Amino acid sequence: MNISKKKFEELVAETIENLPKKFRDKLYNVAIFTEDCPGNEQLKKLGMRRGEALLGLFEGYAQAKRLNFGPVLPDRITIFRQSIRKYCSSEQEIKQKIANTVKHEIAHHFGSGERGAGMAGRRSP
Repeated sequence: MNISKKKFEELVAETIENLPKKFRDKLYNVAIFTEDCPGNEQLKKLGMRRGEALLGLFEGYAQAKRLNFGPVLPDRITIFRQSIRKYCSSEQEIKQKIANTVKHEIAHHFGSGERGAGMAGRRSP
């Protein structure tokens, strides 16, 4: 299903706004982005190849493992539009896939590994 970049960004923002307050309040030093597709370096870091779909990606240091060394660059969560739209046939499915992916990547921000976060962030065709 095709979805405009603007609408996709709105759905990601809506998902974040609808997170329970207890989680939103703990999101600090993390920036959330949308991109069409992952870059070559992102895929390389994960040992993935072009053609494998990556729905979302957390890059940074999990809060649970962070040591207090002073100011650090923000962690980064990226949600990938083309990968998500590829697996969805309606806007409602896209909305649900975005919600699952955002929650999955936020779980990584809080320190969960792939098992604890589920596998929503990575999927191969």
